[in-house]
Amino acid sequence: MAKNEKTAISPTRAEDYAEWYQQVVRAADLAETSPVRGCMVIKPWGYALWENIQREMDRMFKATGHKNAYFPLFIPKSFLEKEAEHVAGFAKECAVVTHHRLIEGPGGGLVVDPEAKLEEPLIVRPTSETIIGAAFSQWVQSYRDLPLLINQWANVVRWELRTRLFLRTSEFLWQEGHTAHATEAEARQETQQMLDVYATFAEDYMAMPVLKGPKTASERFPGAVETFAIEAMMQDKKALQAGTSHFLGQNFAKASEIKFQTKEETFEYAWTTSWGSSTRLVGGIIMTHSDDDGLIVPPRLAPAHIAIWPVFRGDEGKEKIVEYIQSFARELRDITLWGRPLEVEVDMRDIRGGEKQWEWVKKGVPVRIEIGPRDVDGGVVTVARRDRTPREKENLSRAEAPAKIRAILEDMQRGLFERARKFRDDNTREVNDYESLRRFFDKEGGGFALVHWDGTAESEAKFKDDFKATIRCIAQAPERAAAWGERMLEPGKCIVTGNPSPRRVVVARSY
Repeated sequence: MAKNEKTAISPTRAEDYAEWYQQVVRAADLAETSPVRGCMVIKPWGYALWENIQREMDRMFKATGHKNAYFPLFIPKSFLEKEAEHVAGFAKECAVVTHHRLIEGPGGGLVVDPEAKLEEPLIVRPTSETIIGAAFSQWVQSYRDLPLLINQWANVVRWELRTRLFLRTSEFLWQEGHTAHATEAEARQETQQMLDVYATFAEDYMAMPVLKGPKTASERFPGAVETFAIEAMMQDKKALQAGTSHFLGQNFAKASEIKFQTKEETFEYAWTTSWGSSTRLVGGIIMTHSDDDGLIVPPRLAPAHIAIWPVFRGDEGKEKIVEYIQSFARELRDITLWGRPLEVEVDMRDIRGGEKQWEWVKKGVPVRIEIGPRDVDGGVVTVARRDRTPREKENLSRAEAPAKIRAILEDMQRGLFERARKFRDDNTREVNDYESLRRFFDKEGGGFALVHWDGTAESEAKFKDDFKATIRCIAQAPERAAAWGERMLEPGKCIVTGNPSPRRVVVARSY
């Protein structure tokens, strides 16, 4: 892009990345802040993107044997208190219901009725381990009831002080899986399986390359024995945790009395897991792919694949153009890609074509098609793709266009992933001494630093204190990575203490 060329989004990523993100959300008409502090209104284009995420993930969950259910929004305070680490981890984020009625106040207006105090405060769901555990304790009686594989699509509330649309809000949408198993090995296998499901979804659908592996003890889910995560690099080189899978051992089973009779007619506590991802994934798509003209959406998840609009002056030839567009749109909708019919928006609004173009550019629709009188007469369509500059267009013959547009969408999906993977790999580096690590974060813009660590909390705390960075995960060697992936498992010396280190970990600043 030329130095002084105007962009649709201001400021640009280079000028102010945080504000650029907010402007992309606004320009793409994804969401807006609500009258309730820290909460958001997800608008139709943004919700359609979430629905596509939800639909594809739900299909993957069901393919692995899970079934959907729904559990209460309210959790008795005593339930949360059953698991000590769990309550300590969430206590500062809880929204609490203490009364059940409002009455008219002495001076008018509504006040809380002091006579309507609840016998026990209710917590607005921050996560559902304890309330689902209560149900599991009733559902599980025998080894024949296991494994129990449940998923819930719901909203949760975590009272955040600093919020950002999609990335961190007081209320957000998510899914949370909860399972119970007869053996530790089965539960651990489930934990890894769902981590792999998240990684596959991120890479194959979101076109977002990820690293996956266990978190450190300080970063574990409260009450978990072990937490695993997928971590992606955004365009400002910060990490985004995009999904977590927790091996809970028997901790929550003991707290909730989830017991079963074995084949030997003894009684044992079940082994449980939980795993979740949220509307934060929408933020991940924005920050992985979008540019200074707005949103870019991987075609596999796009709310619509194609936007078409007519270009004409006055009413002359309008009817012929509209008929041509409607007929072509029907052809496109007959095409199935990735198991989904192509979704086509026909934009017949009475506004200028240039306004329509920039609106669809900012909304990130993968393919834009303009059709005017000359296109109709010549039997062609004018096509532009969102991963190229807005002015780059191609004329395709009407007969060849459907197949070529299908190929363009497939090429875009591959290309977005490869571009994001190259960016991550170009900004991932082995760092072997502390001063080099300081330079990496303070002068070179950061990224993923692959460093040796001795496993102590004291060494881990140094990264946060000195660089505002954390160990994102003890990453498994990635399947699709540069040569550094193979070297992550080599032993060495801790970058902080010089003590032995069995392998490298990923250190980064994060959201």
